[in-house]
Amino acid sequence: MLSKAAKKELEKQQYRIVGSHSAVKICGWTKNMIRDEGSCYKHKFYGIRSNQCLQMSTSLSCANRCIFCWRGYKAPVSKEWKWTIDKPEEIIKKSKEEHHKLLVGFKGNKEANKKLYEESNNIKHVALSLTGEPIIYPKINEIISKFHKQEISTFLVTNGQYPEQIEKLEPVTQLYLSVDAPNKESLKEIDKPIFSDYWERLNQSLEILSRKKHRTCIRITLIKGLNDNKPKEFAKAIKKGNPDFIEAKAYMFVGASRERLKKENMPLHEEVVEFSKELNKELPEYDIVSEHIPSRVVLLAKKNFKKQGKWNTWIDFNKFFKQIKEDKEVKGYNKETPETGISGKRTKDLTKITEIENF
Repeated sequence: MLSKAAKKELEKQQYRIVGSHSAVKICGWTKNMIRDEGSCYKHKFYGIRSNQCLQMSTSLSCANRCIFCWRGYKAPVSKEWKWTIDKPEEIIKKSKEEHHKLLVGFKGNKEANKKLYEESNNIKHVALSLTGEPIIYPKINEIISKFHKQEISTFLVTNGQYPEQIEKLEPVTQLYLSVDAPNKESLKEIDKPIFSDYWERLNQSLEILSRKKHRTCIRITLIKGLNDNKPKEFAKAIKKGNPDFIEAKAYMFVGASRERLKKENMPLHEEVVEFSKELNKELPEYDIVSEHIPSRVVLLAKKNFKKQGKWNTWIDFNKFFKQIKEDKEVKGYNKETPETGISGKRTKDLTKITEIENF
């Protein structure tokens, strides 16, 4: 799948290639948590422990060349799977091994929290994102099932260009659909899709998303000057997808995206908050729940996640795995969110900004 040049470029960026089509990389927030320097927005919003999260993808290939992506143009693109198919159990085994190798330096690191490092050896979550489009891996349901049998939660991100695979996808802990633009013209400009019927595919994916019983989320990556002024149009797409959650997140000026965009295209956190408030006006069935300022992201959730005046966006993992094991309908595995609300702090007031998150 990868050319020698592409593989070399990824390894230089601290990716580790697994088998013939998968990859692993340590998220900056995993390292931060082990150093006692905070956890990522997924912890604040959903209860994911960053130090126990494996970040990987089952496919390095993608059907888009998004201008905001940190991937270089040496990375593979394809409409369909045309490579060998690695076994799910081998991908999981080798992904874990590479993950642990990349973290082993913390073992004797004086800056590391020994307990949090030891916990990192017990992976509890997998972010199926990182790079490429994981859902096109032909054995995606099989690998998800194997993760669940090991009681590893699954967060999967798809770009909406494979509606058939979304339809066939078995329950994951949380399914993300990236909606990077609210109309056909701007989607072509921002995502640079290789499918000619890209708009129809995204809309079909939104319709399928609306029928999923497990937790769903629509992610909007905001690019200043390109898609950050269209809350009304975004609201139409969101209504069609009917997700449980909406994440409005700033584009980050990192990686190969710096060759295509400018630093000025990166919104400040307060601009993400303002967009979220305008979006919320168009979606009265949702409300703003929380924010993560270093990541410049705001969470909105359906109001039915608020019980007796308290938000319940965190995940009850025990309940989720129990439903999976008993082959029950997977839904309603929520618990109380410890920290909610918008602080009013501004990005430029912070002394430290985490610039890159792969998921």
